[in-house]
Amino acid sequence: MHCSKIREIVIIFAVSFLLVGCGGGTEGNSISSLDKPSPVEQIPSQERDVYDLVLLGARQEVKKGVTYDESYQVIDYPGGDVPENRGACTDVVIRAFRHAGIDLQRLIHKDMKVHFNRYPQNWGLVRPDPNIDHRRVPNQVNFFSRFGDSLTLSTGKEGLQEWQWGDVVYWRFPNGLEHCGIISDRNGASGMPLVIHNAGMAVEEDCLNRWEITGHFRYPLGNMQER
Repeated sequence: MHCSKIREIVIIFAVSFLLVGCGGGTEGNSISSLDKPSPVEQIPSQERDVYDLVLLGARQEVKKGVTYDESYQVIDYPGGDVPENRGACTDVVIRAFRHAGIDLQRLIHKDMKVHFNRYPQNWGLVRPDPNIDHRRVPNQVNFFSRFGDSLTLSTGKEGLQEWQWGDVVYWRFPNGLEHCGIISDRNGASGMPLVIHNAGMAVEEDCLNRWEITGHFRYPLGNMQER
């Protein structure tokens, strides 16, 4: 089945559920169901688009059992990364897009070199730092809000149709900290898509409504080329 048709079926299936709050963990999704090929995994590799690849890149974090580590580390540029078995929530997003050939480290650093003052000045820096800038939630939000599609924050019946796999979601925890993840092609018991994220260990779970949603973005804008 063509990927666009599969995406349409999944979205219709999700909207047809009664929309309730997000459950904990993978409640309503048995281990066996998560082990079965997902809709994107059933798309022939040569037919997968950039959003399919972003999703599959994020899912690798779960398969590797990546544990949470937000510590500052000196890394290569471009294409730098922290050890593959560790990473923060933002590293899920970075690695997901790298899997699709999009290097957020390079893109954010290039933009910050020209437009440093447009980015949040939360860390006392006087110049961009390619080791960490792309690993910070506010910087990712700034980049996607300017160069990507800013989409609905609603998970109601109408808004839910706008959530697609490969999208990036940002949340605010009750303590004010910010978090992010990648929308899955699997649905949870809530009727909403699962999300791949790392708040301790990378997981794919039914948590879209668990925290306050502050951002929802799709990148790139309708093509597979970097800006």
